[in-house]
Amino acid sequence: MSALKSSFDQAVADSKNLPDKPDNMTLLKIYALYKQASAGDVDGKRPGFTDMVGRAKWDAWNGLKGTTSDAAMQHYVDLIESLK
Repeated sequence: MSALKSSFDQAVADSKNLPDKPDNMTLLKIYALYKQASAGDVDGKRPGFTDMVGRAKWDAWNGLKGTTSDAAMQHYVDLIESLK
């Protein structure tokens, strides 16, 4: 396992124990970076306007389209470290 993957896995664990709950925009960024790092580019259709949470998550993830898995992992680790 690479050092980056180990750091990413540790950051995922750390994200569940942050001292303060991040604001909604930060939570969306955490979600999008995690999904991009673990699943790659978003697929499927954008949720309808009645699913505001799903739509916001989809939009945040879609904003990272083309970002490599390694880059997303590094950004995720850096973001979680900054929130500790």
